[in-house]
Amino acid sequence: MTHILLIEDEVKLARFIESELNYEGYQVSIAYDGLTALTAVRELHLDLVILDLMLPGLSGLEICHRLRSIANEVPIILLTVKDQASDGIAGLDAGADDYVVKPFNIDELLARVRIHLRRRHQANTVDILEFEDLSLNRRTRQVYRCQRLVELTTKEFDLLEYFLIHPRQVITCDRILEEVWGYHFMGDTNVIEPYIRYLRLKLEANNEKCLIQTVTGVGYTLCG
Repeated sequence: MTHILLIEDEVKLARFIESELNYEGYQVSIAYDGLTALTAVRELHLDLVILDLMLPGLSGLEICHRLRSIANEVPIILLTVKDQASDGIAGLDAGADDYVVKPFNIDELLARVRIHLRRRHQANTVDILEFEDLSLNRRTRQVYRCQRLVELTTKEFDLLEYFLIHPRQVITCDRILEEVWGYHFMGDTNVIEPYIRYLRLKLEANNEKCLIQTVTGVGYTLCG
């Protein structure tokens, strides 16, 4: 059974989320503080972590950093409040995979859980994705171009991984938003373009040919 760790200090909210996840067929463990959460991550075999950034003691960002160092391959979804949504973005840079802003619709959180569990299942099938002179290791989260290590942020890595899963396919912007960012970004296609630009700059730093091509009015494709 899929095992999810919920790190949330608000007891009523934690129990509500737990009941909804149980109804979906997931096994749920709850940690009400950061230290308990870190112990659970070390002792349990987990498939996904839901982490509230507003916790007593250790900051949510510090917990996120530590979780990522302990369980690098486990998806982390952050819970943050509306007037501190910038913390969610900082959390992505700290290694989280996604974030949900409180108050949220439980269906939105469940949808994010399904998306990241599906990605994790795909990641467990193949460790290394390759396309021409480009290689991406899902387990170590390292990328090489012509045997040169390419340093990517979490979101840049996720975006490139998605292209490598679907090589030579024209992928619409809406599909990228749903699969890589989560549907809370739906409609805001402007968020994609800067990341495409960052990827191109890093992948073509030594004047290598462009692999990520723009399909005008539609989206993008990974092609030689």
